[in-house]
Amino acid sequence: MKVAKIETLRASRFMYVRVHTDEGISGVGELHPASGTSGTPFAPIAAVDYCAEYLIGKNPLHIERNWQHMFRRCVFRGGADTMAAIGAIDIALWDIKGKVAELPVHSLLGGPTRERVRVYSHLHGDSPAELAEDARRMVEAGYTALRLNPFGGGTSLEQLSFRGMAKHAAATLQAVRDAVGDEIDLMVDVINRLTPPEAIEVAKALEPYGLFFFEDPIEPENMDAWGHVAANMPVPVAMGERLYTTYQFRELLAHKGASYIRPDLSLAGGITNCKKIAALAEASYVGVAPHNPLSCVLTAACVQLDAAIHNVAIQEYPRDEYDAPKRDLVEVPLRREGGFLIVPQTPGIGIELNDEAFPHYPPEPYTREPVIGPDGALRDY
Repeated sequence: MKVAKIETLRASRFMYVRVHTDEGISGVGELHPASGTSGTPFAPIAAVDYCAEYLIGKNPLHIERNWQHMFRRCVFRGGADTMAAIGAIDIALWDIKGKVAELPVHSLLGGPTRERVRVYSHLHGDSPAELAEDARRMVEAGYTALRLNPFGGGTSLEQLSFRGMAKHAAATLQAVRDAVGDEIDLMVDVINRLTPPEAIEVAKALEPYGLFFFEDPIEPENMDAWGHVAANMPVPVAMGERLYTTYQFRELLAHKGASYIRPDLSLAGGITNCKKIAALAEASYVGVAPHNPLSCVLTAACVQLDAAIHNVAIQEYPRDEYDAPKRDLVEVPLRREGGFLIVPQTPGIGIELNDEAFPHYPPEPYTREPVIGPDGALRDY
């Protein structure tokens, strides 16, 4: 068997890679926008073509060999766009391998450690009251863990004072905690937009609400800063959605910068690399909560990995996978029962694209608005 063709498919703001073989078996993976996360993702699409230059004609079942060549052939290696391309292709190669073996991918990774995967999803609302009401609805739908951004929606982070940030975050968590009670796990995400002093101050204000974790409080590059913040925040820290190599995660773990790591399979080199990252975390007694910001194909890949690793703590799950366009772009999304996703037993990663839907959802760039301070300076995107 040889790789015959690799194509990139786009619909709405989502991108997929399909790897075709000369024996008629194909696999699918999801492509992260990487450096095009705010804008049109030209670079990761080009990186897929770069990887295809090597992979065409190779045996798709030699996954580790192919991964190492795609990674090391890029001599100045490890960039986000190349790692996203490798990740999407790697997921597709595992999908092919599972179909050839007539087994789900988790069986090829050592067998299942669980039959279902606990998930958390995101709250929507522009005020504490709206977030609280949404939380009630989500609990009624069976979720046992919920994530919110206390500075999202109608709240302008850049307009709040240092102390005002902490007070606003506490008021928001109080409303949500009152709405759902103590038995629902709550997470907070601020999308890397706080400074270290701000992050520590906000975390101290949120300590009474028993957070499962505080996600991405500061910018992702400085591991010394992550170690400092994690040591001074009285709540568990989660980090890793913007990291993409084993070496970066090793540095995070060495600095004791997180209680939970959040590798993104579509960005951090696919199933092959993220299983290694999970092993590094397991040796540090750190849990894994894979980042999952895209659509149903990435969810399916995450669940295959989740089923096969011991230290997965919880899985991020977009709540709109049964809504258009995500629902239309696949044949059948994974099944959720209450607060869990059921691990599929079908060959491969357990999901297929619905090609007929793609013409109905023209590609569009993902728009991420900048955060501008009151002085006109850029805070972040």
